[in-house]
Parts: sequence; C-alpha cells; structure tokens
Amino acid sequence: MGTGSTDIIRGTADMLILRLLAIEPMHGWGIGRHIEQRSKENLRIQPGALYASLHRLTREGWIRSAWRTTDNGQRARYYTLTAAGARRLAEETANWRRLSRGVALILAPE
Repeated sequence: MGTGSTDIIRGTADMLILRLLAIEPMHGWGIGRHIEQRSKENLRIQPGALYASLHRLTREGWIRSAWRTTDNGQRARYYTLTAAGARRLAEETANWRRLSRGVALILAPE
C-alpha cells in the first residue's frame, strides 16, 4: 500500500461523510478537506467520488442540500444530515466497528 494519503472506498466514504455532517452542515469542498484534516492526512477522497457519494446520499434521503453563501462570499451547496441519515450512520458505525474488530483479530500476531 505504501505511505502517504490513501483514497477511501465508497461505503467508507459514505459513512465518513454522514459522520462529518452529524457535526455540522458543510459544503462539498469542506467535507473533503475535513476528511483529510481529521485523518491527519491519512485519508483523502477524490472530488468525483465525493460528489458521487453526495448525490447518492441525497437520493437515499440521508442528507439534504441547500445553497448558502460561504464565509468568503462564495455560493456553495451545503449538505445537512437528515434523521434517516442519522439512523443510517448509527447502523454503519456499528457495522464498521464489528468489521474492524474482526480484521484486527486476523492481523494480530498468534
């Protein structure tokens, strides 16, 4: 795998996006930047994958969007977590924790 940032896969990206939106509404660029910052630059999401996830999450009803003005005066689409999205986040978080425990058991030295 190597060192440096690692691109994240779709299901994981969806979960991370939902988690960030549970904290506060954000625009797409901000979501991508927060993923990099909060992971200490270990994770990144390509813009195409990010916006595909945002469209999918909106279509599923897990997030909604509205145009707003950013702090620097630019118009941007801001995304907000819905109640259905909060439920989905809880399910995905439980699944992720179960999966990561299983992987950790397999990777642990015998």
